Amino acid sequence: MEVRAEVEQHLVEAFGPVSGRAGVTFLGAEPIDVLRFGPRPDGYFRYATVGMSAEPMGDPAAAVRDPAGPRVELVLSLRAPRDSVARRLAVLAAIPSIEGVPVAAGAGLDLGEPLWDDAPFHAVLVGEPGGLVADLSVADVGDAGAPVRFLPVFPMTPNESAYKRVHGAAALRERWLAAEMDLRDPQRRGLRV
Repeated sequence: MEVRAEVEQHLVEAFGPVSGRAGVTFLGAEPIDVLRFGPRPDGYFRYATVGMSAEPMGDPAAAVRDPAGPRVELVLSLRAPRDSVARRLAVLAAIPSIEGVPVAAGAGLDLGEPLWDDAPFHAVLVGEPGGLVADLSVADVGDAGAPVRFLPVFPMTPNESAYKRVHGAAALRERWLAAEMDLRDPQRRGLRV
């Protein structure tokens, strides 16, 4: 089974049946699907990329891509559906293959446009893997590389993104916690920074 199919099956096992799907193809890159799950019993909608992990990420300066390099997918959780996020989430998922920049926990990914129609958020903070979706071993699909990790992403306003660039991801997370921000609320107000 190819990595994409294995990733989708793993997400269905974690979140239940797919309730929506969008596909985006980028010139010179693998297509990216964004799957919607929900509403879940916990009230959340989940948007997850499929296709970002088709190729391992690597050092952009390396002449050859390391087949054992990290593989990731992105997961966005919201309290209410925002299906227009699909194309923008696919753009973020294409960053490693198009720009050659690996995506890791603590990174800020800036779109320069609303994350979904009329959203106050233009970027996301990439969270730590393992909390929402367990890692997926891809050894059984003929690849001895690293497991696929599922990275949660949290919407950031332009001010929050600027704060993160200056003070770091940990400081931003601390400010969110202190302000008791519901990062899954698509209509939340931004931090005053």
